[in-house]
Amino acid sequence: MTKPTDPRVDAPRDGSSDDGPLLPGVHVLAAWTVDPGAAGVREVDPGTLRDARAVDDAARDDEDGDREDRRNARGPATWARVADLDDVLDAAARVSTGPGPTRHELSRHAHHPLAHVRRLAADWLLLVTPTAWFTEADRQVRTGQFAALLGPGTVVTAEEGDADVHATMLDKLAAPGDPRGTPVQRIVSAAVLAIVGGASQVELGLGDAVADTERVVFDQQREDPVERIYDLKREITEARRALMPVSAELPELLDPDVPDHLAVNRRMLERVVTTVERIDRHLDAHDDLLSDMLQVHMSQVSVRQNEDMRKISAWAAILVYPTIVAGVYGMNFRNMPELHWAFGYPFALGLMAAGCLVLYRVFKRVGWL
Repeated sequence: MTKPTDPRVDAPRDGSSDDGPLLPGVHVLAAWTVDPGAAGVREVDPGTLRDARAVDDAARDDEDGDREDRRNARGPATWARVADLDDVLDAAARVSTGPGPTRHELSRHAHHPLAHVRRLAADWLLLVTPTAWFTEADRQVRTGQFAALLGPGTVVTAEEGDADVHATMLDKLAAPGDPRGTPVQRIVSAAVLAIVGGASQVELGLGDAVADTERVVFDQQREDPVERIYDLKREITEARRALMPVSAELPELLDPDVPDHLAVNRRMLERVVTTVERIDRHLDAHDDLLSDMLQVHMSQVSVRQNEDMRKISAWAAILVYPTIVAGVYGMNFRNMPELHWAFGYPFALGLMAAGCLVLYRVFKRVGWL
């Protein structure tokens, strides 16, 4: 497999490949044909995919009008799903007119992928964007990556992670209705909507987790919610880190230099960006609510500590009183009248009990006990 880091300075300017197929030796997991109009999407045998060289050779033999039809993608589009991102980068390197994209360019950090829209050749575009999903069991936000190589009548995609973008794309492409745009545009739109829809599900999952945490904060069982609060704040940060590059880079699809058959509908993309901003505002509200919960919890801890200190002080005062009485009558001075009094001992015990009862009622009345 050609390494994505290998420069392709000898590649033809029209994005074709002179040295073989677009996906040499790559395991294609599945393939579909997306027809224009309302015909929908059809699964095809991956072995029947046409390679880039065959497409370009056929185009060179076409008349000018037929060639323009292919450039405008009026015919069906072939969509191939490959095993991983490296396969997409390998295909991108084959059609690129310059050095192919590398993993290093697409991610500054292995755990925090970034979004990229990169023009590779006259008719080829590479789209890479983070994906996110939420696991209910451990209340964690996971991130992955989705890549799509877009060309004349050809889309090659790969997904890393469990966001299940491809399944959502298939549902959207197979949904009834009057589809707009070329088949390639529809595939790109389905991918963008699937990614943003996954981010919306993450926001809903985090919202439910925040609501559960709020109940724990005010629960009388006194379960310590601090660790849960900080975990959720970290997951919200992770979700926003994966979401914000989407709104920052996707408008690049509206660049006037992007060919018409690859560009996304402006109105749809504006709605997507608005949705991303709304999700980010909701995540910010969840984060603020968690901060408020933490402050409330710390206030509750302080109040409970004050209550405990009052109870300790009240019981200490009650227990100190009989000690004082016992100390007085334990001095054994010669002229103490109670030393030879028959009722001296019961009187001392009664005085201790009466004093403790009075103190208990006083502290109970003021709310210390």
